[in-house]
Amino acid sequence: MKKTKASLLAAVLSVFMILVSVTAACSSNSEEASQSSNSPTQSAAPQDNTNEATTYPIQTDKKLTYWAGINSNLAGIRNSLDEVPFFQEWQKRTGVPLTFISPTAGQQKEALNVMLASGELPDVIEYSWINFPGGPEKAIKDGYILRLNELMDQHAPNLKKYLEEHPEVDRLVKTDSGSYYGFPFIRGDESLLVFSGPIVRQDWLDELGLEVPTTIDEWYTVLKAFKEKKGASAPLSFLSEGKLAGLGNGAIIGAFGINQSFYLDNGQIKYGPAEPQYKDFLATMSKWYAEGLLDKNIATTDLKTLDANMISGATGVTLGNAGSHLGKWTPLLSEKDPKAVLAPAPYPVMNKGDVPRFGQLDNPFAVNGTAAITSKSKNPELAVKMLDYAYSEEGHMLFNFGVEGVSYTMENGYPTYTDLMMKNPDKLAPAQALSLYIRGNYFGPFVQDKRYSEQYNVLQSQKDSIEVWKTDAKSTKLPPITATPEESTELAKIMTDVETLVNEMTLKIILGSEPLSSYDSYMKKLETLNFDRAIEIQKAALERFNKR
Repeated sequence: MKKTKASLLAAVLSVFMILVSVTAACSSNSEEASQSSNSPTQSAAPQDNTNEATTYPIQTDKKLTYWAGINSNLAGIRNSLDEVPFFQEWQKRTGVPLTFISPTAGQQKEALNVMLASGELPDVIEYSWINFPGGPEKAIKDGYILRLNELMDQHAPNLKKYLEEHPEVDRLVKTDSGSYYGFPFIRGDESLLVFSGPIVRQDWLDELGLEVPTTIDEWYTVLKAFKEKKGASAPLSFLSEGKLAGLGNGAIIGAFGINQSFYLDNGQIKYGPAEPQYKDFLATMSKWYAEGLLDKNIATTDLKTLDANMISGATGVTLGNAGSHLGKWTPLLSEKDPKAVLAPAPYPVMNKGDVPRFGQLDNPFAVNGTAAITSKSKNPELAVKMLDYAYSEEGHMLFNFGVEGVSYTMENGYPTYTDLMMKNPDKLAPAQALSLYIRGNYFGPFVQDKRYSEQYNVLQSQKDSIEVWKTDAKSTKLPPITATPEESTELAKIMTDVETLVNEMTLKIILGSEPLSSYDSYMKKLETLNFDRAIEIQKAALERFNKR
């Protein structure tokens, strides 16, 4: 079995390397496009310089192609974005017909690589461009997407106005050299930045006479009680993806004073698995696993498995979102057990009374769903005007609340979702119904409105979660820094080796196939992977960001 997995991994890596090579070749072959994208005034800038607001709907006979994933809430409800009322209304309001192209769910990154390698690009691509290999500057330099500065100056007055009024956001949505590369997804209020954290079976705690756990020791007590007295077969379970992904925001590991990846510690960039506390974290997780307190499938747990664990009562403590998890599991649990209650719990700390230093905290610029215009677009001006609509007053309402009289009504000046959204006659959950008519409950190129979440989080536990999950993560969270294209290539190579080593070591020690003492030998291997250079690159990127 190990050989089979290793072979499969090698095959996957081989395919990836081929794609990277093909992509690099494409970059080389697109020299002309690269030059033009670096000089947008030559290739894409319009002749006029009016910077006047566009009149919608735009009178045009041109059609744009638009590449974007389908929200998972629409699975089984709609097969393509063409069939979604929101996207139909967006085209009607802007006057711009769109042909949608959507990658297979869960394969967005692979599909993008193949598309870029083919050279056949649509007009607009929604993607997390800050995570593009080499960063958005490289995507521009390689001729995939356009630098938008001049186009935005001339044809995006709504977005420009927002960024001028919010310089703290403007700083986040451009590169170190000042290049704008996409129309961003912006969380428009501080209350929208926290939405994920620990979730616990409150009814079990009450029944057992236990308090909501706050420290690692209290978590141990609660997990042990859930296993021994409530029969939980996976007392603690969370998403894994082979790297304990559920801990990525700092849950549990944060109690040891570190995080899973890079973070700030008194202004210094550190990497959690390279810090001595990581061994203590592994010791605790290994102990919990050996005692049956941790999901025995923790190496492979996906959302489907987690759903089953929560709804069946196999799990009593997990990590999840207020909307898509707490809001989904609560009614499903209640159908089976009317006494079941889920509640948010604070991020655990080591000592009673400590303030958690790590936890989920998004930036106002949430990187998913950034809409970039490709260098192959024959109508970049039209694409800019179409995208800028979302940042207008009317577009803001459409993206967050849909169509008045259909998905919302104005009640005392407050856009209130209709029963079609919140009590759907076709038995759609609010998350599903909303995804048909708005984009407020996921992401995309627009400014998210807090009035969406005020209604989306209907349960008291959801409303409470925002306060319960607050941490001091702002002091340890890295801003969206980017390495230079040259540094990015180097960093990617180093971190691929480092993360492979760390993930392998972490799972083997937790699952007990290697002793805790193996940590020291793994750390010696880490030193051979040029890891110090990775820290240097991250420091340089942070220094450039701080100078923006």
